[in-house]
Amino acid sequence: METKDITLVSFYQLLGRVFYATAQADKVIRPEEVSELKQIVKNVWLDADNAKDEFNSDAAFQIEIVFDFLLENEIIVEGIINQVESFKSIHTSLFTKNTIELIMKTALDITSSFAKSNKSEVVFLSQLRLALEK
Repeated sequence: METKDITLVSFYQLLGRVFYATAQADKVIRPEEVSELKQIVKNVWLDADNAKDEFNSDAAFQIEIVFDFLLENEIIVEGIINQVESFKSIHTSLFTKNTIELIMKTALDITSSFAKSNKSEVVFLSQLRLALEK
């Protein structure tokens, strides 16, 4: 694997945690949110680049893999906003305007897949946007 691919795998793993934390913001992860994430990964994120993981699969699948692992193990994700800020400070070039908008659109689509976003989800989305735009 190339260094670029290793960085993108880490980026997609971070996004898996971000989108899990998005779904978890209201303390309940609904099947509709999981389904929405999987559709977005399939229809949008897989086309984002051609990076491969160590199994020669599209690196964007790491979003789903991490999300599913966290869900299956009922892990509570904490400090994700700080993780985003830290990763972004090191890998600034990955956070283009288009990528930030895609991250935010994905997060918003997850929160609104069951019903309109509630207060805790809106707060999380606001914090995420601030971290991404710093």
